[in-house]
Amino acid sequence: MPPRYFLSVVIPAYKEKSRLRRSLPGLRDYLRNQDFSWEVIVVDDGSFDGTSEVPSEIFSESEALKVLKNSRNRGKGYSVKQGVLAAQGGLVLISDADFSTPIEEFEKLHACLKGDWDIAIGSRALMDSKLEIRQAWYREGMGRIFNVLVQMLVLRGYADTQCGFKCFTREKVMPVFSQLTLDGFCFDVELLFIAQKRGLKIKEVPVRWRDVLRSRVSLVSDSIRMFFDLMRIRFNNKKGLYQ
Repeated sequence: MPPRYFLSVVIPAYKEKSRLRRSLPGLRDYLRNQDFSWEVIVVDDGSFDGTSEVPSEIFSESEALKVLKNSRNRGKGYSVKQGVLAAQGGLVLISDADFSTPIEEFEKLHACLKGDWDIAIGSRALMDSKLEIRQAWYREGMGRIFNVLVQMLVLRGYADTQCGFKCFTREKVMPVFSQLTLDGFCFDVELLFIAQKRGLKIKEVPVRWRDVLRSRVSLVSDSIRMFFDLMRIRFNNKKGLYQ
């Protein structure tokens, strides 16, 4: 099916009512000033704080807005997958609800996709990345440890798989999303692993990024789950699930 829009912006959100009220106006204003067609898809991951009501307060009825709502909390990976599968844009941009990477950085990712790249991923760990507000030292430390595990166990060659700002051509990447099995924060690694196996070209791009307090990632429980998810990717690959 040919794309209906030039760009789809997919935003997973769990208990993000306050954040969306701060971040969506900036996204709206940016998109309104572009000369391409667009849609915004917010996926409410089973929130009970009114998260799903905020987007319609920010965007007008005439603008292309979809709000999907999971019946229960399923995880970031599950929510992103639902949003991407519902997207009708030729390009799809994934962003966290807080837009810790400003929407203007889309232009850097888009520039890569104009060339030979199929996927452009924002990175906080390259020489030219600009961390305007850094994470607490212990979160940065855990991130480095996780990246070492990713490199050792699953996927080499990327300094930062977990930045929530990624863009890709829908036609090339949609088959990858149909193969995803992980519902949690480790879905990024599985996405890149499958894409690499399929021969897609992935470009890591330095971006601006600022830490936003109240991260949804638990240092203990989510870190343990993400380690086991890395092992699941290895196991799934050996079983031939990513063919």
